[in-house]
Amino acid sequence: MSMIVNRRDLEFQLYEVLGIDSLFKSTRYASFDRELIDEMFNAAETLAEEVFLPFADQLDANEPRFENGTAVCIPEVKAALDAYAESGFFAAGFDADIGGLQMPYVAQAAMNGMFSAANGPVYGFVMLTTAAANMLNAFGSDEQKALYLPPMIEGRWFGTMCLSETQAGSSLSDIRTRAQPRGDGAYNITGTKMWISGGENNICENIVHMVLAKLTDASPGVKGISLFIVPKLRVDESGNVGEHNHIVLAGLNHKMGQRGIPNTLLNFGESGDCIGHLVGKPHEGLRYMFHMMNEARIAIGQGAVMSGLAGYLFSLDYAQHRPQGRHPQNKNPESPQIPIIEHADVRRMLLAQKASVEGGQALIFYCCLLVDQLKIETDSNERQRMHLLLELLTPIAKSWPSEFCLEANKLAIQVLGGYGYTHDYPVERFYRDNRLNPIHEGSHGIQGIDLLGRKVAMLNGEAFDVLLEEIRQTIASAGDEFAKEKQALQDALGALKTATAAALACTDISQRLANATLYLDACGHIVVAWLWLRQAVTASAKGSGIAADDAFYAGKQKAARYFFRYELPKVFATLDLIATLDRTVMDMAVPEFIGG
Repeated sequence: MSMIVNRRDLEFQLYEVLGIDSLFKSTRYASFDRELIDEMFNAAETLAEEVFLPFADQLDANEPRFENGTAVCIPEVKAALDAYAESGFFAAGFDADIGGLQMPYVAQAAMNGMFSAANGPVYGFVMLTTAAANMLNAFGSDEQKALYLPPMIEGRWFGTMCLSETQAGSSLSDIRTRAQPRGDGAYNITGTKMWISGGENNICENIVHMVLAKLTDASPGVKGISLFIVPKLRVDESGNVGEHNHIVLAGLNHKMGQRGIPNTLLNFGESGDCIGHLVGKPHEGLRYMFHMMNEARIAIGQGAVMSGLAGYLFSLDYAQHRPQGRHPQNKNPESPQIPIIEHADVRRMLLAQKASVEGGQALIFYCCLLVDQLKIETDSNERQRMHLLLELLTPIAKSWPSEFCLEANKLAIQVLGGYGYTHDYPVERFYRDNRLNPIHEGSHGIQGIDLLGRKVAMLNGEAFDVLLEEIRQTIASAGDEFAKEKQALQDALGALKTATAAALACTDISQRLANATLYLDACGHIVVAWLWLRQAVTASAKGSGIAADDAFYAGKQKAARYFFRYELPKVFATLDLIATLDRTVMDMAVPEFIGG
């Protein structure tokens, strides 16, 4: 059994539930078929297991070092990323006309998930680079794309996103980094950026920092933010790398998890002119950066799923081979011990992990398929529906797996008991690595505010209505054998509509958003229940007479039943709090937290 992927689940979700074969009929993806996708998956699985996975523990124990102004990673990191680049995987998702393979995004996400599960911190370099390159391809000038895209697509240059600052955090309207025109079309960049993953490493030939800064004539707030390409090493008109661009590594942040990718504090222009190049129009930088952030948010959700999957697979294997205790009805101490998977509570914890991980995976793949469909759909009305649905689901796709696949990691530790809490087994590392995901690329609370404060109200609730329509279509198409699940999901939709209407009708914005994070979790639970119903309906129609297949489909249906019986009922109490505009958290005065 692989410890980084369940290929049978990938086949089920991609082909049996989502039917991604239909993508291959389009002109854009005509060069792909299931056989080619499987070959790429095979190559990825081999590389992930043979090159990425073996040094994951070593990397965790040997985080990057600050040496001579550089974040120095252990040599295995470069070797792994070089092998990834040589295999052509950096280029997988990019358009063919810029040197890519034009692989469907949903298949690319499934493939890269193997690398994320094997060694998440190392895959972080890939994720940031491809997201930065995609943003540059969308908004950069022809000259900028000609200079920077080829080495990024080849995996020779890496990318970062430089948003946060020490005094600003998530409040980007308060950033202080400035861009001063040089008179030659370029800008001098001055300022400090914090929490920059992958900054100033010793792995690649050059680093393309995508930096948010304000021009000298910028208006206050986020409307005054512009976006700049700021390379670590200056690049001439022919694409040759030149002198250092005066970006200084001021320090490394030492983290609880994800230790293998350096997290940096960078000073721009402290020791000399730091030259940046404006992307697109002035003062439009945040809009451009959202292109990268939204891609990264789906990738963060996928990373959370894969950390959860790695813990689930390891704890499942452990539970099948670890003997301990006997059945409660067996009072004979001399009888053989049984594998712990025979104990009901261990099965509960394993089933809870399966429900979260495979539910989260369904959510990510559904969003990725929307990205692919948007690229090939020609009907403007259908494109609008897909766009709205993706916009609404993106904060959920980032946050729900980050929160609830983290809970799966907690249960994986619990399955191993005391051993799970030690460095002798990787499940504690999976938990530590996953704990970052509710924080970065927009914290859990920020995503809740985005969902309730903006997305569900977008275009007079049109995006919200599209989601409800999709869920109702699944309810209507499910057979009578799912009567209980259909009713439960219908009731949950009613509670969600009531809570949403009450929140949006509240004129006090602070009160409306006081429980936005709870709304995010509840809405996510309903969406994942919907996607579990889709899986269960598909599984119920299957049956090959092959024992392994029949067991797989039965397991899908029982995991769906678990989610509907153990998880979905939780949303009703939460949505009731939101519907009544509960003020408990707002009414707690600061002195009352400790008194005295």
